[in-house]
Amino acid sequence: MSIKFQKTVGIGDAAIVTGVSQKQLRSWEGRYFPDPDRVVCGERAYRRYTEGDIELIQKIKAYRDQGYTLEAAAKFANKEVLKNA
Repeated sequence: MSIKFQKTVGIGDAAIVTGVSQKQLRSWEGRYFPDPDRVVCGERAYRRYTEGDIELIQKIKAYRDQGYTLEAAAKFANKEVLKNA
């Protein structure tokens, strides 16, 4: 049996890599991209973003930078990611 491990990053690193603020990421999650996985440590739960999450966020930001509304940018980015999957 083979187990595949996937590297994840926290919200701070995701914000740095994507150029999207932590506040924006929290606002966008659940509406424009799926909620990230969470790791529970005691009473706290920490967001963990996968490579796929990062790629989707970067695509949304790229469309936003081109002048699209957030809703349109998320729609186009999600279609692009699904098409490439």
